[in-house]
Amino acid sequence: MVYQISVFLENRAGQLAEISGILAKNDIDLRAISIAETADYGVLRMIVDDAQKATGILMEHGYLMSMTPVLVVSVPDVPGGIAPVLAAMAEGNIDIEYMYSLFTHIAGKAYIVFRVAEAEKFINLLSTHGITPATSEELGIQ
Repeated sequence: MVYQISVFLENRAGQLAEISGILAKNDIDLRAISIAETADYGVLRMIVDDAQKATGILMEHGYLMSMTPVLVVSVPDVPGGIAPVLAAMAEGNIDIEYMYSLFTHIAGKAYIVFRVAEAEKFINLLSTHGITPATSEELGIQ
């Protein structure tokens, strides 16, 4: 299972630099990052190499956060590589709540993080198309 950390941030300059500095000082490697914002606050979503360690350290620094299981799918790192996954999702009528990519590229594969409402349905649908979600071991994530 891959866990995403969502950190709730004030919408002010320097927040991201502060968090990345804290992670760096504690030897935590960012594997993916996504930011969504409104006028008042932002949500930083990230995948790190050690989610338990990162959440503990960020909590010590007073950050409000949550951990959420997400699905990571490898796709060929070529034009249109994600198309079969998205076609399967359309076929299965699976809505994407959000998605973003990992920094990680291994052996010609790119990795996409998906948050969907019906995770088991998504996994089963991928399986029928010969696609398996990436494992935390494959990604070097604890």
